[in-house]
Amino acid sequence: MRTLIAYLSYSGNTEEIAEHIERKLVCEGIEVDMLSIGIDYVPDLSVYDYIFLGTFTWDMGGTPDEVKDFVLEVGYKPNNVAVFGSGDTQFGGDAMFCGAVDKLVKFYESKWDGLKIEQSPRGSQEVLIDNWLEGVLEDVRVTA
Repeated sequence: MRTLIAYLSYSGNTEEIAEHIERKLVCEGIEVDMLSIGIDYVPDLSVYDYIFLGTFTWDMGGTPDEVKDFVLEVGYKPNNVAVFGSGDTQFGGDAMFCGAVDKLVKFYESKWDGLKIEQSPRGSQEVLIDNWLEGVLEDVRVTA
């Protein structure tokens, strides 16, 4: 199985989530390609069995322009996208927390709930990543 983890990170929080997911997938024997949105080229997504898309939330619940550009460059809506991201409740409260994750889940009509992490994914939040990823992988195992 081949997967892509594409992410955008300014503070490093979303990148840490992506790296955590990568480590877990590699331990499962899954081939992983990492892509930093806005820096790396956009590959042909049709070669991937599953795509993990990570973003932070910007400007009171918004999706960063680089992520929007990535979505436009892809040019179609793959049906195998699982969305994750970091956010900060101090900017907009719970109503806007990880709003970009919610928007991307809706846009891609993802069959998986989005993973939302408050700032850094360290400590107890690593369990949230593990549980979310286990849910995605469980579905992958069933459909494989």
